[in-house]
Amino acid sequence: MVSTAAKAGIAVVVVLAVICLIVVGMFNSFVGLDQNVQSKWSEVGNQYQRQADLIPNLVSTISSSVSVETKFVKDVVAARTSWQSAATELDKDKAGVDMTNGLVAFVNAVAENYPVLQANKQYVALTDELSGTQNRIAVARGNYITAIQGFNTAVKMFPGNVFAGMFGFSEKQYYQATLSSMTTPVLGNGTLPT
Repeated sequence: MVSTAAKAGIAVVVVLAVICLIVVGMFNSFVGLDQNVQSKWSEVGNQYQRQADLIPNLVSTISSSVSVETKFVKDVVAARTSWQSAATELDKDKAGVDMTNGLVAFVNAVAENYPVLQANKQYVALTDELSGTQNRIAVARGNYITAIQGFNTAVKMFPGNVFAGMFGFSEKQYYQATLSSMTTPVLGNGTLPT
């Protein structure tokens, strides 16, 4: 027969084991949610990288077909360089928006001044790819916002709020659109990004 003291000891061990499992589960949950947020932001950066990778091809295609004003080329290349050298998420996003706006201005100026480019299959393909990339950036930002919402909900709801503070997890800032990122870019072929 098991003594009362032994039963009490077993009960304490079981309660402690359950508490440990809950704490470990909560910690792992926060780590998973945090990694999801980071992954979603990484996808935003990945799409900006895709856009940055299109710039040399676009400039080369346009320059080989027409004599382009160097101001536009310099502005687009400078925006790309600024994006590549940005250190923080906020700086990366701001530079990415500037890069997008510079590309749209470049494509629009070229399309207006050189309508012959509309017959260039490579130019049309690149502008279509640019439009698709701009759409992917918007989708990636939406996924990032959704990931932050999941994380913040877990951090603020009981009992997560207790454990989040213990583990050093705090609410994350939502994506904040800048004024320049709220305008809808229209490419030179008259289409909105798809």
